Amino acid sequence: MALERDTGLLLINLGTPDAPTPAALRRYLREFLGDPYVIDLPALARWLLLELVILPRRPRASARAYQQIWTAEGSPLRVHTFALAKALASRLEGVPVEVGMRYGTPSLASSLEALRARGARRFVFLPLFPHSAAATTGSVQAELGRLLATAESARWVPRFYNDPDFVEAWRETIAPTLDEFEPDHVLASYHGLPERQVHRADPRGDRCLVHAGCCEAADAAPNGCYRAQCYATTHCLQTSLDLDPERVSTAFQSRLGRTAWIQPYTDDRLRELAERGVRRLAVVCPSFVTDCLETLEEIGIRASATWRELGGEELRLVPCPNSSGTMAAALARLAERAVEFP
Repeated sequence: MALERDTGLLLINLGTPDAPTPAALRRYLREFLGDPYVIDLPALARWLLLELVILPRRPRASARAYQQIWTAEGSPLRVHTFALAKALASRLEGVPVEVGMRYGTPSLASSLEALRARGARRFVFLPLFPHSAAATTGSVQAELGRLLATAESARWVPRFYNDPDFVEAWRETIAPTLDEFEPDHVLASYHGLPERQVHRADPRGDRCLVHAGCCEAADAAPNGCYRAQCYATTHCLQTSLDLDPERVSTAFQSRLGRTAWIQPYTDDRLRELAERGVRRLAVVCPSFVTDCLETLEEIGIRASATWRELGGEELRLVPCPNSSGTMAAALARLAERAVEFP
């Protein structure tokens, strides 16, 4: 079903600072890490952690990391997200498309207002989070629920971690690197979550993190487990690329603080692979549609340096699909399937 002309599409990404400076990072991190969906501690504990521990130190270090990937056009996440929005608009003829960031600019509020100004009275919300979690999709849903007028209709594009078109977009992106680089192993590295957030998504308390292989069960991902969704994506990619399962593994990056996060950790997995004799390693990051700090700096620069220190020959980061035609087509089809308004 095609989108009607009074329907607007809001393409949503997490966000990015406006500049690679400590001041800009302080503003961004205060908004991002001040979200109770992200740091899910009691308000006072969250404030103390943010204001007394994180903000006095992290903005300067984060600014240095952003400076290594910043482009003449700005933040890679912003550049790729707007390019993807343009590609989507060309496929959804006559349908207004706007970009909204959960944190930073353009805000969800301003982007929603821009769609209204362009004549949209109904909306499709498309978060660029293939895997659902309270800290990402849940936070966006809460904020847009607050902003949406009572009389307005909206539909959400659901999680798409195993959508065949999404998998094909990643397969098309990965295959040329595998053909040219010929890695010994392929590591799928996903953004991590605190274990407590995964447990909260399991109201029965008997499905998530109950044993080492629970997330690889066939019925784990449909029950909403973020970690299981990630394992399902790895399986889809391994199958579509016709790779030996022994040459593919899954890990989780970007942990923050001292609490337990979902495992295996990416840095631990790098060490294990090096000890097994892997020398040429390709890394894909399928929890992201567009390249960003976590892919370009955390994996492309830091993890690559770690790999060499461990004795590896080369770590090759596979770029995200970004605004590829296959990814734009996949997201357009997902948006069209979401518009069955009453």
